[in-house]
Amino acid sequence: MSEAQGPTAVRGAIVVEANEPEAIAAAARRLTGEVMSRNDLKPSDVVTAIFSATADLNAAYPAAALRGRGDGWDQVPMMCLAEMAVPGSLPRCLRLLLICRGAFQPKPAYLGRAARLRPDLTGEGEEAR
Repeated sequence: MSEAQGPTAVRGAIVVEANEPEAIAAAARRLTGEVMSRNDLKPSDVVTAIFSATADLNAAYPAAALRGRGDGWDQVPMMCLAEMAVPGSLPRCLRLLLICRGAFQPKPAYLGRAARLRPDLTGEGEEAR
């Protein structure tokens, strides 16, 4: 990551397999890990993390999956928000917005079926449904 001034925002999304605490936690860890890896980030680079989830994901807070692991996420302010309930939107979708220190070209991570949300960024289209 560049030491230049920022902040820089980077996004991602993933579809959670089930509205169950472990499925939400696993998806949150996978999504966060992929965004961090693609952008060569560590928790100390993150100013704040914001998760949003569709209304059909309410069994657990995604941020809770990152806390208490001893890897620096305890020092990152995180929030979990409800996504707008737009008719026809992608079900069981977990989104992530990281605000990071430094200026860099963000590399988003739209994983699996969530790639259809941003085919302009993922190179995937309708087949990603």
